[in-house]
Amino acid sequence: MGIAVTRGTADSIIERIITALRRYLEDHPEAEIGLYRQNSVSVRVRIIDSAFQGITRAGRSELVWKYLDSLSEDDQSEISSLILLTPAETEQSFANFEFNNPVPSGL
Repeated sequence: MGIAVTRGTADSIIERIITALRRYLEDHPEAEIGLYRQNSVSVRVRIIDSAFQGITRAGRSELVWKYLDSLSEDDQSEISSLILLTPAETEQSFANFEFNNPVPSGL
């Protein structure tokens, strides 16, 4: 599907996160990846992928962090939210709702 910055514009950290997530997308071409900067110290990432079906939340996280481990610790620390859903889970997920309709940050 692709990778999209869903709010605002990309900065250098977001670009490096996108580079890491491109490798995930190469291995999971049906995935839909979105990310945006919530505030000066926070990037939110959402991956919607049918490959997550039957995988626990912890297993999903381990799978995705294998790709994000290539980032520096500073870049990794900017990721404040990593939302990993199957397409069927998006309608019921509060995290997905918040990703799509974020509460404005005070920072």
